[in-house]
Amino acid sequence: MARVELLSLNQRSLNQPSLNQLTLNQPSLNQLSASQDTEVTISEQAGVRYLHFGTEWIQGAMRIAKPYAIEIDYVQQMMAWSLFLDPAPRILQLGLGAGALTKFCHRYLPSSAITVVELNHRVQQVAQRWFALPDNDSRLSVVIADAMTFMTRSAVSNYDVIQVDLYDQHARGPVLESLAFYRSCRAALSQPGVFVVNLFGQQESYVRNIYRLRKVFNARIVLLPPVAAGNIVALCFVGPNLRVERDRLMQRAQFVQAHLRLPAEAWARAICGQIEPGESELVV
Repeated sequence: MARVELLSLNQRSLNQPSLNQLTLNQPSLNQLSASQDTEVTISEQAGVRYLHFGTEWIQGAMRIAKPYAIEIDYVQQMMAWSLFLDPAPRILQLGLGAGALTKFCHRYLPSSAITVVELNHRVQQVAQRWFALPDNDSRLSVVIADAMTFMTRSAVSNYDVIQVDLYDQHARGPVLESLAFYRSCRAALSQPGVFVVNLFGQQESYVRNIYRLRKVFNARIVLLPPVAAGNIVALCFVGPNLRVERDRLMQRAQFVQAHLRLPAEAWARAICGQIEPGESELVV
């Protein structure tokens, strides 16, 4: 991931008129453990604004000229569920970050209701002030809570899509990755439903998470190709067995790419490459 200069928002008011009036050359920042007290920082480079948790690791981004577009490639891939499911009346996102997925779904999926769970209230404040995150409304609810605690509530159920991107400032691996967590997510999905997770970090973390996802979702997993930074997005399925012909998947990808302006055709080609030799359809 890119290393960039950081701006500590803890040292300045969130009501400043313009980021351009603030210096980006702050001294080194305290690196706190992932909690409600984690420092939230931002930076800008080449027209892109970045979110950090007090270190150089990027936790989210927004191209300032296109605030509702998804800037980061793996975050775009987290919309690959749209190749298989339409519409998605209820979407749950664990981890707000800079709000890229939240803004995109809120703006371009008008029939979807989005619930977001974020541990740190400062992340929500910064996303609203600096990353164009809209306020809560009839379709959007940002909940300040621990994701594991939220998922273990009995009322958490019937989400069509769950998108998970939970990392601390060290980015060594997902903050929540236990079998219990993945099982709680599976139990909260409608049928059919899709669980989407960003996997990034040390190799042993990746191997461990793939093993657990395969166990919980009965090996019904499709992996997107890794992006340049090393992130791998996994799609996990529940409900009736999925059988999609190669040509139909490519047609759906063309539709998604035309309507959502996402590189869906590249995703579909990569997924088609996972179809068993001699077969004409994806079976998950």
